[in-house]
Amino acid sequence: MSNRLEKYTIGYANYLPGHCAVLCRMLVYNHPGIGNQRKESMKIFVYGATGTVGQSLIEKLLAGGHEVFAGSRKPESGKKQAGLTWVLADAVKPGVGLEVLEKVDSAFFISPPGYTDQFTILNPWLEKAKAVKLKKFVLMTAMGVEHAPPEAPFRKLELAVESSGLAWNIIRPNWFMQNFHTFWVSGILKDKKIYFPGGKAKVSFIDARDIASVAATLLTSDKENNKAFALTGSEAISHEEVASKLSASTGVSISYVDITPEDFKAGLLGAGLPEDYASFMVYIAGSLKEGNSAPVVPSVKSITGKDPITFDTYAKDNRQAWLG
Repeated sequence: MSNRLEKYTIGYANYLPGHCAVLCRMLVYNHPGIGNQRKESMKIFVYGATGTVGQSLIEKLLAGGHEVFAGSRKPESGKKQAGLTWVLADAVKPGVGLEVLEKVDSAFFISPPGYTDQFTILNPWLEKAKAVKLKKFVLMTAMGVEHAPPEAPFRKLELAVESSGLAWNIIRPNWFMQNFHTFWVSGILKDKKIYFPGGKAKVSFIDARDIASVAATLLTSDKENNKAFALTGSEAISHEEVASKLSASTGVSISYVDITPEDFKAGLLGAGLPEDYASFMVYIAGSLKEGNSAPVVPSVKSITGKDPITFDTYAKDNRQAWLG
């Protein structure tokens, strides 16, 4: 593997089966400021609206008085709310639904779970955004993508966004705290164990609510145009420490089991992930185990003005999920 590729691990904090996020060895981030928040109500499109980040982002935008167009494969199933319009956006039909960008001021994009060719899925949306001269294009990728080879799908998409001529932001989060009450929850409920091949490595897990807060700020502000940001929590902790915190929150003894990459892959395949995606997940989990997800950066606070949500707070807020 080339030195460059060793530095590159796409994260999928929100893409496990699929989201996780993986931090690269060479971390580059900006020190943004706060300001230039637009005062008027905006019309904003959210792709992947039913996902972990998407749902929280919609709540924050509606609370801010903005009108939201929510993209989903099943818009007819979307929750009905004032100021919220559901529209069709389907990863397997990347050319469908693009016309919604004619109605909005800014848009947020995230690649859906289980797909490895993010460029093919999202580039038609970028091209449409360019055609209608969208005021702001915000893309969520993941930690480390900036060090990927230019032909790697996510990096190819990032480069296309950066050269689009639009005002843009790219956010690159680390592994989600929310994985523990979604994708890893079955082992906790069944065996009181967290099964993951992470060794003793520390991870600066981030709460998806903080990612949504950052996205909402960038979508409605011009202050930090044309910048990319790594996003992490405020502390780096190991999976053993996670188990301890979940035990303290629930009053139930929860432990961590450092499983083999082979067992991890078998579990992913059993959950229905494609072979290539499962192999990819094994690869980025290996990068985490090497310590590449440990660095902590201040972007959440410098963009939103608020400290990141701690893991203890996350565990308290979601304790019922581990009690069944």
